This record gives sequence, C-alpha cells and structure tokens, in this order.
Amino acid sequence: MNFFQWIAKLVSEYWRQFLSGTVNTLVMAIVGTAVGFIIGLLIAIVRTVPVAPGDGPLKKAVLKTANVIMTVYIEVIRGTPMMVQALIIHYSLFQRIGMPSMASALIIISVNTGAYMAEIVRGGIISIGRGQTEGAASVGMTHMQTMTLVVLPQAVRNIMPSIGNEFVVNIKDSSVLSVISITELMFAAKQAGGAYMQFVPSYVICAAVYFVLTFTITRILRFLEKKMDGSDSYVICGSQSDPEAEVRIRKEDLHNG
Repeated sequence: MNFFQWIAKLVSEYWRQFLSGTVNTLVMAIVGTAVGFIIGLLIAIVRTVPVAPGDGPLKKAVLKTANVIMTVYIEVIRGTPMMVQALIIHYSLFQRIGMPSMASALIIISVNTGAYMAEIVRGGIISIGRGQTEGAASVGMTHMQTMTLVVLPQAVRNIMPSIGNEFVVNIKDSSVLSVISITELMFAAKQAGGAYMQFVPSYVICAAVYFVLTFTITRILRFLEKKMDGSDSYVICGSQSDPEAEVRIRKEDLHNG
C-alpha cells in the first residue's frame, strides 16, 4: 500500500482511538487553561497588593512571605519542562495515593499553566493606567474592589490574545502527558502506528487533527475578542447647549485624536 492508503486504513481502523485521544486532549486543555487562569488571577491580585507606609509589620510580613512563595512557584514551574514535572509529581505523589492518571494530568497541566498565567495577568494589571487605581482609591474602594470592578475587566480584555495563545499551547503540550499513560491524541497515534509499524502516516493524521483544533479555536477566540471590543462607534448624547443632541464618534477617530 502507498502512503495515502495507509492513512485511510489507519483512520478506518483506529478512528475511535483518535477520537478518544482528541476528546481527552481538549478536556485537558480546557480545564488546564481555565483552572490555570484562576490560579494566575489570584496570584496576580496578591502580588499587586500595595504596601502603604502605615501598614503594620504583620501585613508586610505576610505579603512578603506570600510573594516569596509565589515567586519560587513561578520560577520553578516556568524553568522546568512539563514532562519532568509530570513524571516527578505523578510518580512521587499522585500514584502513591491512588489518584487516576487523568485527574493527575489535569492537576499537573493546571499548575503548569497557572505559573504562566500569573505573569500574563500581572502584566495586564500593570498595563492599566495608575490614575484609574488612584481614582478608585479616592472614592474609598478597597484593593479587591478596585481589582474586580475597575482593573480586571480592562486587563482581561487586554490579555485575551495571550490567554488564547496559552490555550493553544496547552492543546499541543498535553502530548507530553502520555508519559503518565494518558490516552491523549499523541498516545493514540503511537498505538495506531505501532500496530502496523507505520508511524509516519499515523503521525500525519495526528498533526492534521492538531492543526484543525488549533486553527478552529484560534478563529473562535478572535471572534470573541472582536465581540469584547464592542461597537465601532459611540453615541454621545446631550450637551450643555443642546441636551437633545446626539453625536456619533468612531473608535478610530478617538485613537487618532
């Protein structure tokens, strides 16, 4: 059989395995990105808590200790491959307590993603003008209120491309979790290719599925970004001289001054 005939044969015989692997890959990517975002969000909020001169020594000590712990977590996770993290965490801890491999994989990919999300969210928070946080403080808002009501809605919109990129990375990087016996897409491709010793056609099928997943999700995320941008123009109603007046202004005119 030629190359394309082998592809057709593998798809016809192992489509269930490829489908199951694709579903597991999507589940890990979705859960890992969502939980990782929550972890990163909480870390970023804590790391941006301001320390005022009048704060007591206990608050300063707690914040400093928390910052040290979170910094170590971020640096260690970002500085080591996820495959190594999976091997160490799963076989030294999760396997000993009898945790299923899928649950272990979800925790590992979430913890890994959280370290990257923490820096992404922190960058988004820092990108918001200081005047907005000062304005919120001037009307008596706490740090948490300022974050949730003023800063984060704008920051999340700014970092949407980075969140989407992390989601796409998780789809592809979940392949390394086959080392802890997770039947994801890459693992299914190895099984199908090993049955007839035709690994190249099997990996081509695997690559095609990855491409379809990432291409589709990227387009969906871009659509959501445009929706979050809102309308292309604003209507300003009323003025001191004419309360009934309406003026429509385009966004590009605002950016151009």
